[in-house]
Amino acid sequence: MIKHEPNSQLALAGLRVLEIGNGAALAYAGKLFADFGAEVIKVEDSEGDELRTVPPLLTSSDTESQSALNAWLNTNKRSVTLDGECFKEQVWLSRLAKTCDVILDARALSEGIEVLKRPVYGESEAANAESVPIEVYLTWFGESGPYSKFVGTTAVCRALAGAVYGSGAVEGPPHLPHDVQTGIVAGIGAFSSAISALLGESDGSRRYVLSIHEVAFSVIEMEAGMVQDGRHPKARLGVNRFCTTHPGGIYKAKEGWIGIFAHTGPQWAALCAAVGHPEHALDPRFMSGPTRIKHADEIDEFLIPALLTKTAKEWFEELRKAKFPAVVVPTMDELLQQQVHRDRGAFVPVKSGTSQFEGVIVPFPLGDAGPLPGGVAPIKGADNQFYHTDEALASRVHRIRAKVGVAPLRKIRVIDLTMGWAGPLAARTLADFGAEVIKVEGVQYPDWWRGTHYTEEFYNERLYEKNSNFALMNRNKLGITLDLTRQEGRAVLLDLVKTADIVIENYSTEVLPKLGLDYAALSKVNDRLVMVSMPAFGGGNEWSTTRAYGGTLEQASGLPHHTGFPQNPPSLTSYAYGDPIGGWNGGAAALLSLLVQARTGKGRYVNLSQVECMLPMAAPFILEQSVCGKTTPRNGNVHPIFSPHGVYQCAGNDEWVVLSVSNETQWKTLVNVIDAHHLGTDLSLNQVEGRRLQRQQIDVHISTWCKQRSADSAMRELQMAGIGAGVVKPVWSVLDDPHFNDRGFFKKIPRAYLGEYLTTTPWFRETVAPTEVVRPAPTLGEHSREVFSLVLGMTQEQQQALEDCGITGTAASKKTT
Repeated sequence: MIKHEPNSQLALAGLRVLEIGNGAALAYAGKLFADFGAEVIKVEDSEGDELRTVPPLLTSSDTESQSALNAWLNTNKRSVTLDGECFKEQVWLSRLAKTCDVILDARALSEGIEVLKRPVYGESEAANAESVPIEVYLTWFGESGPYSKFVGTTAVCRALAGAVYGSGAVEGPPHLPHDVQTGIVAGIGAFSSAISALLGESDGSRRYVLSIHEVAFSVIEMEAGMVQDGRHPKARLGVNRFCTTHPGGIYKAKEGWIGIFAHTGPQWAALCAAVGHPEHALDPRFMSGPTRIKHADEIDEFLIPALLTKTAKEWFEELRKAKFPAVVVPTMDELLQQQVHRDRGAFVPVKSGTSQFEGVIVPFPLGDAGPLPGGVAPIKGADNQFYHTDEALASRVHRIRAKVGVAPLRKIRVIDLTMGWAGPLAARTLADFGAEVIKVEGVQYPDWWRGTHYTEEFYNERLYEKNSNFALMNRNKLGITLDLTRQEGRAVLLDLVKTADIVIENYSTEVLPKLGLDYAALSKVNDRLVMVSMPAFGGGNEWSTTRAYGGTLEQASGLPHHTGFPQNPPSLTSYAYGDPIGGWNGGAAALLSLLVQARTGKGRYVNLSQVECMLPMAAPFILEQSVCGKTTPRNGNVHPIFSPHGVYQCAGNDEWVVLSVSNETQWKTLVNVIDAHHLGTDLSLNQVEGRRLQRQQIDVHISTWCKQRSADSAMRELQMAGIGAGVVKPVWSVLDDPHFNDRGFFKKIPRAYLGEYLTTTPWFRETVAPTEVVRPAPTLGEHSREVFSLVLGMTQEQQQALEDCGITGTAASKKTT
């Protein structure tokens, strides 16, 4: 092997990371490290990661077959293999682990949670106190609770988390996204945990355990707030029916597909005018999103034929000019040709053996700090020889274990200029790891997740304090108010920025420049400032001013072309998918930028694109398009490597169970459980290829068995037999889930005006107990005086003057313009 020389400018150069276990979550966490310059050592057994078998396969390697997906996930890594479980190999692995800064460990996904008691660096923590790496463990359901020893799969976790039930036709079955999507989010979580620990490494090393089940819930967290506020319809509404508004879906155009989202009154009026029916803008039945969803069929009667009169590209240009949230829903071929993404370098070369194709870049644009524009996937075991040398096994790091409960980001100050879901979630990530996050709102421009129907009741009854969604996204933050449209308010913000480490914002791209508060202005008062901006398509390009919601981002990624069943149009999930994905990526990009800042002392502007954040979710299909020149059509709940796999109807009203068979042992067990013994005599079914060929016949037997019992009974019988299965839970039942409640994942806390409400706890844990929620979300301007006094040293008279002229306050007021 040629010794790898790190690029010292890259964000994570000089770090050594051990990646052990299987699955997309682990691989993506390692990819994030490797593509930013860390030395990532991927450990596999002789058979290799199961992802190596995911189609399409590359056949040009002289030594092994390789999955394009696996190659993309492992660019820029080193590869070593374990030669069995012999004592000598375990001693070597322990020595190698002790040289690492970070260990990413997913062994529990295949071996069970008992493996968490056996760290790879050695059995006894005390014996290794002089050199304890940062550890991040991935589990299916965490270390405790009724599901902790369940057989997990990504689909099972999603189903039990409530992230499956709402998507698909009213009559069912609900549809499942590709497994990689949850893996990507969990991988970001593992990466963020490790980066937070590195930011706080002066305290020592930390150990975090993540539950993929809890990560899966985070993607639909918005719906938990809607249930608590009585705004959730408690039903599956159908394909491309979004519970808070209509139209909010995907429609056939004269050529291609157009994705639209009409939330506000002006947006609805603009759409009605564009399609030649301005009279519908004034129809009282259609005056708001919640009323329009009740009349969705009537709206579609005139909308569907109208949208067929122009191409998707024509509609996009027309509606974009009207500031209406609309995008072309591209096929993978069209997506790869979109110039905006090309100009931003979103697609990069991936090499594996003699094959080369295009993959998706890691969507954190940090300039000279990375990420690398593509890379080479290692041949399995290519680096075995080097990592058995004394040079590779020499001691490199000396860390003791940090005290549990000491927040790693407690010395970081964040100015939070975000609204809605994505931006506040990004800032909340830093708050959960202990940063002081100061959320800035205006009394005339509060966070729109407090509410958007500005009625007399909104102001008089303080409805803006009674939205559970806002409360969920803004825990652990301080809240102040400043009118940034006025010079006095901007001056106070600039004083705050002088003291801050980072600003996170998700305004429309034109807002902050107009206010004189863009990065150029802010960095003049603080040259070490990091700023993360989160527009839909990134700033500085042709589509930067495109209006977008979470569903718009999902539409623009092309993902709906590979979600759902072939008889339906390209299909959205039932939640605003792009928002949580943007938030997870924004939080990770912010953490990584802070680490670069800590190492260099320099500031940085991060021009994030939330659509690009969605592209890794579509990676399997982008890769297939690049390798094969086409993609497999939408195929419902068929899995690329598991069979049988799907959503099966059970006894009772709209009850379903997810079942995933991942190996031959589980298949033979399943045949006995469902009393289909004759299937066991067909030897061709012992291989997944044979089961896939007879999928429909097998599904008939599974469905017959499931329909004779409740979903919960089916899950428990299958789990007792060692087969991955989970109830497809609607989100309102998830809030009472016995596993979540046993683990304390949900916690009731009091808040002014809202009363006691159910909040989630952070998705990472240092112990079996949940990470503490330090404070509920702020009421409007709740901490203005505290922040102005303690951070800026303002006198009481100065603060009163700001209140008297309306620059700050604690009650929302009507816009004066």
